Amino acid sequence: STPGAPELTVLDTTDPTAILKLENRLAVETTLFIVSSKSGTTVETASLQRYFEARTIDITGETGALDNFIAVTDPDTALLHQAREGGYHRAFVNPPDVGGRYSALTFFGLAPAAITGVDVERLLQETDKLNWDEALELGARLGELALRGRDKLTFLPAPGLDSLGAWLEQLIAESTGKHGKGLVPVDAEPPGPPTAYGDDRVFVYLDMGERNDEIDSTIQALEAAGHPVVTTTIEDPYQLGREFLRWEIVTSVIAAVLEIDPFDEPNVQESKDNTRRVLEEYVRGGHMPEGEPSLQEESLALFGEAAGNGTVTGSVAELFRDARPPQYAAIMAYLPPGEEHDRLLARLRAAIRDSTTLATTVGYGPRFLHSTGQLHKGGPPTGVFLQITTDDPVDIDIPGAGLSFGVLKQAQSLGDLQALRERGRPVLRVHLRGDTTAALRTLVSGVEADLSPRSAVIGD
Repeated sequence: STPGAPELTVLDTTDPTAILKLENRLAVETTLFIVSSKSGTTVETASLQRYFEARTIDITGETGALDNFIAVTDPDTALLHQAREGGYHRAFVNPPDVGGRYSALTFFGLAPAAITGVDVERLLQETDKLNWDEALELGARLGELALRGRDKLTFLPAPGLDSLGAWLEQLIAESTGKHGKGLVPVDAEPPGPPTAYGDDRVFVYLDMGERNDEIDSTIQALEAAGHPVVTTTIEDPYQLGREFLRWEIVTSVIAAVLEIDPFDEPNVQESKDNTRRVLEEYVRGGHMPEGEPSLQEESLALFGEAAGNGTVTGSVAELFRDARPPQYAAIMAYLPPGEEHDRLLARLRAAIRDSTTLATTVGYGPRFLHSTGQLHKGGPPTGVFLQITTDDPVDIDIPGAGLSFGVLKQAQSLGDLQALRERGRPVLRVHLRGDTTAALRTLVSGVEADLSPRSAVIGD
């Protein structure tokens, strides 16, 4: 955000630990809450809306207007009616013909940007500077490369552009991952030598226009090894407006080359329907239909077929051991987001990639259900999946819902697991017991030990 302007924090999880961690550093009564939902009924958004409305009323003692809330939604949604009836400070009504993942340059992106001090007019003016022919050519090139087997679009961001990959990940995965086709966006994967990558890669260097010898040498090595590299340069933060438009066009052209509709998401509803069924079973019987673990160790429990050396980490290593491109590894972490978890999951990605040359992705649940979740189920049947869940040390109720955030998160994880199994995807679930970070460290260290890097094999 701009100096002196409010700081923007995005809360896109149902993890109770993450929600409480944020709440504990907020002054709720002086926080502006922006409730953003195109449909107005997104379960995560609606649950967080209920919770922070109730917390605001608890703290202020008021039962009237919620004038520290703003809504961004489509016309005539439940959220719009709630905002107007509940005394919200403002409701921004978005054009209904713009899909959610294409909405960075609509109220969904521009309202938070303006509130945090961004000169919105200048940002939009940058879109006029886009060379449309170049955008169309890039989309055609990436689509053709995908048809030739290079369908793992790997982002290499310069320092300062790290978060752009998360937006590109959703845009590309949800738009192209359907009908057994699609590009797999690879965001925030630890860098490796050219030999660590398969011949299914295309690299996209997101350049800040500043000389960086380390990145330059990486790009040169990748090109020398025969990997295609695309570079886009952003010399001014306001040029992000141009890049948003560029990649929306590029993605639409890629979909045209693949002969699919870039604007629908036919498989997102599967996990939602499964989540609803899991919650109904929970309400009826008081327990989650997760089944019994096939292996139980002190801090790890395995759900799925045990293999390898008969341990949890050995079974996970065996899941990936013989996989090779064009397959890819997808780690679905229903854990509290955080720097230490980021580091441990990056180690796990590197161990898998360096031993198999698989492209690797990581998504925190349930956030990824609205991005790579569509690709996992509707895209190429080449994913190999590891779901990681954990006990919630604390839990909080969702006001008026008759359930807690922890129960909702668990139902979402089980619903998505069912959707993958129903489609015959290779998938294991590992549940972390006790201290989540310590158990994750045990899992990662064990898999690292069980997966020998190819470079360590003499004569390979």
